[in-house]
Amino acid sequence: MTISAVHDRLTARARVLLLVLCGAMFLDALDVSMKGVALPSIGAELGLSTGSLQWVVSGYVLGFGGFLLLGGRAADLLGRRRMLVGALVVFAVATALGGFATNGPLLVAARFVTGVSAAFSAPAGFSIITTSFTEGPVRNKALSIYTATGATGFSLGLVAGGLLTEISWRWVFHAPVLVALATLAGALAVVPRSPAAPGRGFDVAGSATVTSAMLLLVFTLVQAPDAGWASLRTLGSLVAVAALLTVFVAIERRAASPLVRLGVLRSGALVRANVGAMSLLGGWVGALFLVTLYLQDVRGWSALETGLAVCPSGLVVAVLAPRIAAPLVGRFGSGRVALAGLASSVAAYALLLFLDASSGYWTLMLPAFLLVGLAFTLTYGPLTMAAADSVPAADQGLAGGLVNTAFQVGPALALGVVSAVAAAGGLRAALPVPLVVAVLGVAALLPSLRRA
Repeated sequence: MTISAVHDRLTARARVLLLVLCGAMFLDALDVSMKGVALPSIGAELGLSTGSLQWVVSGYVLGFGGFLLLGGRAADLLGRRRMLVGALVVFAVATALGGFATNGPLLVAARFVTGVSAAFSAPAGFSIITTSFTEGPVRNKALSIYTATGATGFSLGLVAGGLLTEISWRWVFHAPVLVALATLAGALAVVPRSPAAPGRGFDVAGSATVTSAMLLLVFTLVQAPDAGWASLRTLGSLVAVAALLTVFVAIERRAASPLVRLGVLRSGALVRANVGAMSLLGGWVGALFLVTLYLQDVRGWSALETGLAVCPSGLVVAVLAPRIAAPLVGRFGSGRVALAGLASSVAAYALLLFLDASSGYWTLMLPAFLLVGLAFTLTYGPLTMAAADSVPAADQGLAGGLVNTAFQVGPALALGVVSAVAAAGGLRAALPVPLVVAVLGVAALLPSLRRA
């Protein structure tokens, strides 16, 4: 049974389906933000150094970013419902194991597997929406709600993570398991079955090559600040990534059923959406890293206080995105709306350039966080809409995998640069990095002004 289309409005069945898919998005965002504020407590109990502790985050990013393209194509070829349900099961098991971890390697391994599971669930959920809701206002509304749910999960995760860490950091792992099980039950009940694509083989050679390339790329970006960006190790790894991608392209040109149809990359809208995705999340993750260190190490704030301070950025998205993103896209186009959003992030990071030990929260930090919230309101959803609209239904999982890969590679690259600059010159020296990342995103989306 194929997924049926929802045509002129959100019916009751469509709303229930959207609620379940939003639950999966909420879960991924909640999981990431809850772990971030718990890192100091995790390190203290397990005796992890700062370098080892970063792998609690980086392990997840490695699994997520490394397997996203494979996860996206698997959803198209093997069945979207099957991938979503299977990924939720793995997510619940891996996250539960992380909560019982007694040493760093086991915890990082659990985070890696959790990231892999998210790499299969994220594009599956994205493609279920884009193939279930008719292109136009209905799909745009669904995607606006979907992406706003991610912002809500991230915001609540910051606060909930701070509260739960006060009890025990292990609860930031146990709590998402309950959300995963509830989402799994909903998926089994309402997500329609989607059979494997008829007559389509699975590109094993292409899958192995591109997954190896993405794993090595993300690993290199994460390790570069410690190894050195100009070190033989880093440069050699980047050369190896380029070689693997070259082999991958050669395989895809000859494969009967390629993992990635190279023709989709001719879509300017899809390419711009991916560059914008790298810029949007890369700039924010870099800025959030610096702000978190500033608030906790310089100002002495607790994890809960830090979460509450940053929370308004996500609340803006949760309130505004479902109401204004889709109508604005309908009037001005996804590219122009996303461009306005990235311009808002430029203003936010320009404000943060003035961050110092005497900076006021209400006069400097809060306005910057509100501008970041506006940036995500105007950019995150419209970028996913642009990606969905740029490819046919058969490639929706691939489009979701590509844009989600961009959302992961951008932060890995930006965080690597921010960490290296901060280590060399301090927090203030690294503050311009998120601003530069945002400006590059604006430059990439400028061609959107020429399009209706």
